[in-house]
Amino acid sequence: MSSRMPMTRTAYVGAMGSRRTHEERLTRLREAGLTDHELDRLHSPIGLDLGARTPQETALSIAAEIVAHRHGGTGVPLHTGVPIHHSAPPLVGVTEASA
Repeated sequence: MSSRMPMTRTAYVGAMGSRRTHEERLTRLREAGLTDHELDRLHSPIGLDLGARTPQETALSIAAEIVAHRHGGTGVPLHTGVPIHHSAPPLVGVTEASA
């Protein structure tokens, strides 16, 4: 991940890797000058816990996290009684065409 990425204009940034890799990445990005506010937007390890084992399942877990983030979802199973539809404001810089 480049520390030159315009984190202030990016709606969502996700990175694969272990939790240890993520902590090391955060250290390097802080040393490169990124703020905690900018780093709070970094989702890593990316994906929801679906018990994924295959690359396709991993891709599904990542897509699910992106959709949940975009629309204010929780990732909690619907049978627990959480609202099925959320009303979330649109993300800055994200349009249907670019999503």
